[in-house]
Amino acid sequence: MSASAETVAEDAASRRVVMATLAQARAEEIADGLAAMAEPLDHVELRPVETGLVMIRGRVGGDGQTFNLGEATVTRAAVRMNSGEVGFAYLLGRDSERARLAAICDAIWQDERRRAAIERHVLAPIRARLVAERERQRAQTAATRVDFFTLVRGEDA
Repeated sequence: MSASAETVAEDAASRRVVMATLAQARAEEIADGLAAMAEPLDHVELRPVETGLVMIRGRVGGDGQTFNLGEATVTRAAVRMNSGEVGFAYLLGRDSERARLAAICDAIWQDERRRAAIERHVLAPIRARLVAERERQRAQTAATRVDFFTLVRGEDA
């Protein structure tokens, strides 16, 4: 692979991580982070924010025959910043504002000059909340742990 192809692949992988983080964010978190950036967020919606259904497919054992598991509600958004970057968001649920804000973040993140600001003001607080929630869940789970042990009777020894 050439150096430019590796860079494109790394950017695509990093962008997937960013989008996964934004998918777990709350609309207020994204809005507060964007407001803290204190720069214009002028954009045009490429298509109106839409909510629809997607079919969820499953596979038994990870490698068996696929089957239709059910439907999930998804909201999608596509925006173009005035500087030219295009951002997309596909999120579970019906929160159109959250999808629009996530698409704006995706577009801004693609501009390397503004990437650090998005990381600091938007993504870092979301990641910190997610880590804290995971730790709290682990602590609650650990509190309910039961250790089973076997007693050895005298004649079995």
